[in-house]
Amino acid sequence: MLLHSQLSASTLRSKIRNQEIRLSGNKKLKIYGLLGCKSGKRMKKENRIFFSDKAEALQNGYRPCGHCMREEYQQWKFDQQC
Repeated sequence: MLLHSQLSASTLRSKIRNQEIRLSGNKKLKIYGLLGCKSGKRMKKENRIFFSDKAEALQNGYRPCGHCMREEYQQWKFDQQC
């Protein structure tokens, strides 16, 4: 888990190109999603964090985004009801 505010622009681009970063999240809302998600692009830099994979996000207590990860969100929501 990496905070956006602690990464320089060049380091961030490099990590995305090398696929060290695959997902982003909102640390206040505890939601993660795809890097290209419209909802994620609007969030403040100080709230944005990055994950290498879904397992890392889930281990840290984050849930999938309902916009860009609709199927994963529906599964997460179903699992919460059980």
